[in-house]
Amino acid sequence: MTSRNGKAPAPEPLLPRVARGDSAAVQEFTDRYGALVWSIVRESVRDRSQAEDAVQEIFISLWKAADRFDPSLGMETVFITTVARRRLIDRYRRRARGPQIESLDEIVLADADPGLDRVDARDEAGVALAALERLKPEQKRLLEMWVVGGMTHSEIATSTGMPLGTVKSHIRRGIHRVRELLQMGAAPKSAEMTA
Repeated sequence: MTSRNGKAPAPEPLLPRVARGDSAAVQEFTDRYGALVWSIVRESVRDRSQAEDAVQEIFISLWKAADRFDPSLGMETVFITTVARRRLIDRYRRRARGPQIESLDEIVLADADPGLDRVDARDEAGVALAALERLKPEQKRLLEMWVVGGMTHSEIATSTGMPLGTVKSHIRRGIHRVRELLQMGAAPKSAEMTA
């Protein structure tokens, strides 16, 4: 159906329904605007995995902000674009402030120092294990599935029933937290309690 000027009328906004908790509207919203959000993200995020995470963050932000959308003030696509660009700016600022998180797949292990004796290696392993023990249970479990079990992100998502983006986010945050703990020395909990 077209209007008098020959253009199709704008579709009914979905955000008011999302704000009311209409689960069908959430899926319809994702279907309708997925390509728009993806294209906005891909303008500034080249890495596909990072782009997928950014899209997921943006949709979560849009659903949380759904009650702030006022159709009388502007089109839904303008609201979506504005929220998406703000989230991308926030994401860029977070990444600029903190250390870059690398995938374990991308880390090239250097040759071991020939002077490193077994005692030092055992101590380092203990510190790493202490860091892993301080992760949130979900992060620890997913990291173990990925690193120890050798499972891919997709296999973990299938095995756990979690969305792929959530799996990637948990693993990335877990790696980031382990690095922070290792930089701080990752003292075991028992040592922290006695200190």
